[in-house]
Amino acid sequence: MSLVRRAATVLAAATALTVGLAVPALAHVTIQPGTAEQGGFTKVAFRVPNERDNASTTKIEVSFPVDHPLAFVSVKPLPGWDVKVTQGKLPKPVKTEYGDLEEAVTKVVWSGGKINPGEFQEFEVSMGQLPKDTDSLVFPTKQTYSGGEVVDWSDAPKTDGTEAEHPAPTLKLVPASGGDAHGTASAPASAAPAAAAPSVAPVAAATPASDGTARLLGGAGLVVGVIGVVIGALGLRRRPAA
Repeated sequence: MSLVRRAATVLAAATALTVGLAVPALAHVTIQPGTAEQGGFTKVAFRVPNERDNASTTKIEVSFPVDHPLAFVSVKPLPGWDVKVTQGKLPKPVKTEYGDLEEAVTKVVWSGGKINPGEFQEFEVSMGQLPKDTDSLVFPTKQTYSGGEVVDWSDAPKTDGTEAEHPAPTLKLVPASGGDAHGTASAPASAAPAAAAPSVAPVAAATPASDGTARLLGGAGLVVGVIGVVIGALGLRRRPAA
């Protein structure tokens, strides 16, 4: 019985350690992939995990930058979810290669669906043309739960390099590689500038893999290995001398 109790204690400690390491990687609302080329078009997914074990996520509200507005935004339909794309007047016109941009998408809201506890969902958006005069775009996001709780993912990165409590999803922009000006665009290069108003249309792309799943599987393997080593060691200690 002593051996069983010791093994149970080791299992509980190892499980707590694994969960503690895995949860931070799953908890934040992020943008995937996190990098795109300046001056091009890209497709991203807002990855939203459900953090609560007693409520479901029922609404996601993503705010788009107005200091570096995007002229072309389209969303991929997601079964079970309704989407509303809001276009508004900018504080001041922004010069683009298509002319002065006075209105742009300011918000996209998904509602009517449900992300259950222990699950995540990805909300895909095609957008461009990405600005060339900044190295990042920030997309503050509000996550609403079925119990009425709203988590505001809008904290800016800390100057000391540590992570904020509720970091806003951020897309890092890097210099173009010199290929097609639209990069690996989800929106084709033939997209007409005159159609600057957002549209709701399918965007063909594979769903990004969940790094959180890999972390959990790796953590589970670690737990099993630790248990095996401890049980083996305790068994050797109990073996009578020859």
